Amino acid sequence: MSPARPSVPAALRLLPLLPLLLPLLLPCPPTVRGDCGLPPEVPNALPALGGNTSFPERTTITYTCNEGFVKIPGKPDSVICLSDNQWSEVAEFCNRSCDVPTRLLFASLKKDYSMQNYFPVGSTVEYECRPGYRRDPSQPVKLTCLENLTWSKPAEFCKKKQCPNPGELQNGHINITTDILYGSPIYFSCNTGYKLVGATSSYCSLLDNTVKWSKPLPECIEIHCPEPPKIDNGYIQEEHEVYVYRQSITYGCNKGFTLVGKSSIYCAVQDNEGEWSDPPPQCKGKSSGPKPPPTPQKPTTVNISTTRAPPTPQKLTTKPITVNAPATQRTPVPKATTSFHATSTSKGKEMSPSGAVSLIYGHTCITLTVLLVTLVTIGYLN
Repeated sequence: MSPARPSVPAALRLLPLLPLLLPLLLPCPPTVRGDCGLPPEVPNALPALGGNTSFPERTTITYTCNEGFVKIPGKPDSVICLSDNQWSEVAEFCNRSCDVPTRLLFASLKKDYSMQNYFPVGSTVEYECRPGYRRDPSQPVKLTCLENLTWSKPAEFCKKKQCPNPGELQNGHINITTDILYGSPIYFSCNTGYKLVGATSSYCSLLDNTVKWSKPLPECIEIHCPEPPKIDNGYIQEEHEVYVYRQSITYGCNKGFTLVGKSSIYCAVQDNEGEWSDPPPQCKGKSSGPKPPPTPQKPTTVNISTTRAPPTPQKLTTKPITVNAPATQRTPVPKATTSFHATSTSKGKEMSPSGAVSLIYGHTCITLTVLLVTLVTIGYLN
């Protein structure tokens, strides 16, 4: 047996082949990552590409339904670029649907339908009465999405609740315009001579899940007139402590006075306040009226001619004498026997049978006999 030869490393044995293997030992080019093309088409929907044309692996694209279509709840609406440069599968998820169900004044959608937005043809929704309304069992509470994508016409399956009878307003009226159902108003007014205290109207309103009147009935309070005015030199017949609408009072005057004005006045109403229909009368005395002024009187002028006797016989001369005699003065004069002749420029004179001169002024007669005798005597003495 020959001695064992030392083994040669395998690498050394490959040295003669190195030129041939060298090209294979160069670095390999980097691996190319997956790149999906445009996402697939989905019926009645469009992808949101954002202007991109290259979609690397794990890129997600979401679709939106075309106008008139609604996403079917629970179905996916997006695709993902996989590692094999393929998009994930997606099923049709858009369908035609009615709009949000009709909003009703007297009813609201049940909670099961309130958050739903997909209502395909043939689907139905249910309602429940709103507060203030009651259910009418004779009418259906469902609406259906029709072929033309509109909802069926709703019946009035909820009726308004009715408020209790408001009662009667003493000394007033309650005006019910339509009815006493939920939402209806009523109005209050008082008879003439009464004042309204409280609300002028009330509404059938919702209170504690039932309907009641929003305001209580007011009161109609009788209107009083103020105390009647007193009058001087007079009085009020049968006075009272309180005077109400249409109640009258009568005035009278004390003895010696006359009533001027209306003897009776009554309590009237103006702007919900009491007032007297007329001003009170007056009591006037007989001497209280103005006196007529006295009639002015003119004095009377009398021209008297007397015969003057001289101490020795001689021819008598006549001297005119003027006398101013007030018409209001009358002096008693004794009858005289001396005859004389007198003249006067005043109207209304006359001669007495005894020769005395009397002057008439108005209703006053003045006898001048003594005056004339005196004048004659003075004339002789001169």
